[in-house]
Amino acid sequence: MEPAQSEMSILGCSPNGKGHDLGDDTYVPMKTMPEELDTFDEPDGILESEEFLPNGDGKKPMRFTDFEGKTSFGMSVFNLGNAIMGSGILGLAYAMANTGILLFLFLLTAVAALSCYSIHLLLKSSGIVGIRAYEQLGYRAFGTPGKMAAGIAITLQNIGAMSSYLYIVKSEFPLVIQAFSRADPTDDLWYLNGNYLVIMVSISVILPLALMKQLGYLGYTSGFSLSCMVFFLSAVIYKKFQIPCPFEEFSAANHTVSHLDIHLNITDNHATNDNGLVHEMDDSHCGARMFTMNSQTAYTIPILAFAFVCHPEVLPIYTELRNPTQRRMQHVSNLSILVMYTMYFLAALFGYLTFYGKTESELLHTYSRIDPYDTLILCVRLAVLTAVTLTVPIVLFPVRRALDQMFFASKSFNWVRHVAIAVALLSFINMLVIFAPNILGIFGIIGATSAPCLIFIFPAVFYIRIVPKEQEPMHSTPKILAACFAGLGVAFMTMSLSFIIIDWTTGSSNSGGGH
Repeated sequence: MEPAQSEMSILGCSPNGKGHDLGDDTYVPMKTMPEELDTFDEPDGILESEEFLPNGDGKKPMRFTDFEGKTSFGMSVFNLGNAIMGSGILGLAYAMANTGILLFLFLLTAVAALSCYSIHLLLKSSGIVGIRAYEQLGYRAFGTPGKMAAGIAITLQNIGAMSSYLYIVKSEFPLVIQAFSRADPTDDLWYLNGNYLVIMVSISVILPLALMKQLGYLGYTSGFSLSCMVFFLSAVIYKKFQIPCPFEEFSAANHTVSHLDIHLNITDNHATNDNGLVHEMDDSHCGARMFTMNSQTAYTIPILAFAFVCHPEVLPIYTELRNPTQRRMQHVSNLSILVMYTMYFLAALFGYLTFYGKTESELLHTYSRIDPYDTLILCVRLAVLTAVTLTVPIVLFPVRRALDQMFFASKSFNWVRHVAIAVALLSFINMLVIFAPNILGIFGIIGATSAPCLIFIFPAVFYIRIVPKEQEPMHSTPKILAACFAGLGVAFMTMSLSFIIIDWTTGSSNSGGGH
């Protein structure tokens, strides 16, 4: 490859030098590059102030490319918050039960700060070279191997996330319908078949949203998804003041209950009342601990470390942000992480203060031990299913963009390819969930490998390689911190893989992902 051609490829230009290829976004004519490149190295404050000054033709200057983002600040926060918010919130109360309130708060705060720093590294690297695609940052830093590594990590990480979300729909949606309808779980009804339901949800809800041309259009569904999780949080807080400790456990002898929701061990320490409830006489577990260490404590560290996974979505959202600057996008990221941090902590705190030492790894299942037909909890489960479903299109966008960047980087936007990739991805994921649900264990290994790369390692090494040595020497404080950050990612990866291997060898299932 000629040097000039290589430079154009790095900057996202087409081989003919006449325009920009934005992969999943659009193809537009290119204006003069020198003036654009000059803006990349300017401080954020200069760019911010320029937004109020028109050019000679009365138009605002473009950022990075001639693609003008139209997504508002609020919608961008919704989209990024929805990308962060996963089903992992259901396990945070269990994590707090195994760390204590203060240690959990410290770990959650540290992880949130590290996530903000990681996004800062991504945005800084993006601003220097004028690229807002994770894969192209990899190409700029390490050539084709870097581009392929980033693209493969994003693809595997997000396919694993989407598979886990749809598996939740497959397994939980029939139980919610069965509980609402009071149908006999042994009846062979089509609407209690999870395979049919997951296909229907994929075709009727996920696919139409995944066919949107731009991620910004999903801001409304993301806002609704977050409101569902706010409803979940409100119910958790309300139940704290309604459920006594020790709580009364539902009697399996008098009711037929979903097999996934109730596992009772009734001993001589329980007394059954007239309502079919089993009252726990032992209240030794009914006390909050500020700090605790046990055999499960170490497993909570990887869960919390991956609680703010949103990095594949950061740059696509940045691309579509109205008036994009590094400072503005950092504000979007910080606000999204702050909102999720608050929701995470409150959900964990009130969930833990409800059940204390009896908190299960899946919080909603703990409520079902008290009453599996509780209307409020059934509505909460339905809301969580809705939120999980509406997260899938957000997670799908970076995968399609990664595939575009890896295999169709020199081609302009094409609707047929856009639709075909979405249909192929959803079909593949549905087949995995329906015919090979055990493959989710393999995705646990993949997630433990790809998540640390996307959150810690790649942003750090890309930053070290992309930021010029003249601007920041290798021995400068920012690059030393970035190197330490990459080392932290390797440590988290090693820890997560070790726990998964231990689980496999012992037959337990203690480790889990935060997403």
